[in-house]
Amino acid sequence: MNAPPRVLVAGIGNVFLGDDAFGSEAARRLAAGPLPAHVTVVDYGIRGMHLAFDLVDGYDALVLLDAMPRGGAPGTLYVIEPELDPGVVALDTHGMDPVKVLATARALGGTPPPTIVIGCEVENVDEGMGLSEPVAAAVPLAVAAIENVVADLAGAISTPSEG
Repeated sequence: MNAPPRVLVAGIGNVFLGDDAFGSEAARRLAAGPLPAHVTVVDYGIRGMHLAFDLVDGYDALVLLDAMPRGGAPGTLYVIEPELDPGVVALDTHGMDPVKVLATARALGGTPPPTIVIGCEVENVDEGMGLSEPVAAAVPLAVAAIENVVADLAGAISTPSEG
């Protein structure tokens, strides 16, 4: 029997910019509960280079948790499978743009794994700590969504495709 695929759940965001801390808070809440041994949860905050180096370690799947201003109602959750451009090369040692982080991991010799982004519509990203009420209310829903996505990824990666 094969070992389950290694999944990295990465919380990203700036805790000093209100709702931008959504990814960090969701990761913290997920990490506080029981986790399967094949799932690693890390709050990367704004440390994009750290995430890029960790991706070089060869995870089978990545779930990014992030604030995501897309014009919806604050607290709206989004589950997105981004299309990644393998031609993008962007070394950015001080930023946390997920696309640039994945490109940096590729530039460091890694292969970014299948990636899912779970995002939350923000209400306020002004300077200050603490999530707005709608974003704070979305965190438990996000944790449930993360658990479902991780289970789906594990099943999809460990089940050989029929051909």
